Amino acid sequence: MLLDLLGIIVDALGLFSSGSGSLSSTSDRKSLNYDEKPRKKESKRSKYFTEKVSAVALVLVAFGFFMVFKDPLPVQNYTQTLIVASLIGIGISLLVFFVLYILELYYFKTPFKLLLFSCSVITFFISTVSCAYFKSGWFI
Repeated sequence: MLLDLLGIIVDALGLFSSGSGSLSSTSDRKSLNYDEKPRKKESKRSKYFTEKVSAVALVLVAFGFFMVFKDPLPVQNYTQTLIVASLIGIGISLLVFFVLYILELYYFKTPFKLLLFSCSVITFFISTVSCAYFKSGWFI
């Protein structure tokens, strides 16, 4: 008896909330396709966004390497220092690539864009680490 009364109240609330009753609820269920993933909004990025970011990174790389190599490097262990700075830069860039992948932002339409972006980011972090190492004076 109590369950019948509760069922009547739920049906009455359904009539008031959906307007036409049970017909709209079945049509709503038919319109929902639970197998489909919700569509993401299209990105408003410009057509050459990847190339622009890569070009800016390469300009910064050129400036960074100019700052590092305009003066002679310290004589002791400069090869080892360059290798360590390169490995640190590669490690940082791999961490950035992983974060971009997790955020679903690391996708490219062509392999050329992938290589251009990846190489420019890797060389950017190598030059940044090299600048920090040689110009800061903390490590020498």
